[in-house]
Amino acid sequence: MKKCAVIGSINMDMVLSVPRFPAAGETLTGGNFQTVPGGKGANQAVALGRLGAPVRMAGRVGDDAFGRRYLDHFRKNGVDVRAVDAVAGTATGVADILVNAAGENCIVIAPGANGLCDLEWLDRALEATADCEIFLLQLEIPLDTVAEAVRRLRKMGKTILLDPAPAVPLPEDVLSAVDFLTPNETELKAVTSGLPEDAGIEERVRHLVGGSGRVVVHKRGADGAYIGTRDGIEHVPGFSVRAVDTTAAGDTFNAGLAAGLAMGWPLRDAVRLANAAGALAVTAYGAQEGMPSLEQAQALMARG
Repeated sequence: MKKCAVIGSINMDMVLSVPRFPAAGETLTGGNFQTVPGGKGANQAVALGRLGAPVRMAGRVGDDAFGRRYLDHFRKNGVDVRAVDAVAGTATGVADILVNAAGENCIVIAPGANGLCDLEWLDRALEATADCEIFLLQLEIPLDTVAEAVRRLRKMGKTILLDPAPAVPLPEDVLSAVDFLTPNETELKAVTSGLPEDAGIEERVRHLVGGSGRVVVHKRGADGAYIGTRDGIEHVPGFSVRAVDTTAAGDTFNAGLAAGLAMGWPLRDAVRLANAAGALAVTAYGAQEGMPSLEQAQALMARG
């Protein structure tokens, strides 16, 4: 199996269940509260570890209790942490997450050490992950760092999966250097902001594919995913589960896709694995609690 590396954010999530999202100035009484590991980059790394893929995390935490807890958590989930720095005098990133009765969430992030993932740090991170072949990136560390990482990884001949989240427009040279782009609906609109507002999914996906060899895997939640290539667009149906908390479903999807590619599976099979992993992720509270093993994901695939 090919080695994977994740370059990205590490947050401790503070998750509170609420009957509904509060209006401005309103105070609600919530329910269950948990402090759980999260962050888009770390979520993808842990999901890969759970799926049995060899994975190394590159990121930064603070020299605080959250940082120490996270490093231990990585190790317990099979994630290599040699490229994770603990920064003295800095707090680990945190995310405040409200989850409503429908399993929907809203999130506020304080970047902490993630904001210190600068270009000097990137030099060390790329050196520490040079033996890895598949790289996953997101947009919760400084955008300049992500863009430079993509450019340099392309020159190194690595396979690059970019999850364009949180949604922002991206430089064209960065998009053109990515092998697999995995936007959800909001992100798809953000990275095709030059198209008319009423442009449909297929038009946006075709625009991103263009004449390149880039693959666009458009995440659609319970509806599965759409694969866009030069040969056209294919729908890969999702799996029906009872959603409890959608936090990190997209991150787990990306990990499933990368794991399938690392195992040498055909693209459609890798996307089916991604759909199954993402579906199982929403069946438990917290970013990582529902992340499945490969055996659990394959069992769902066999039933579907």
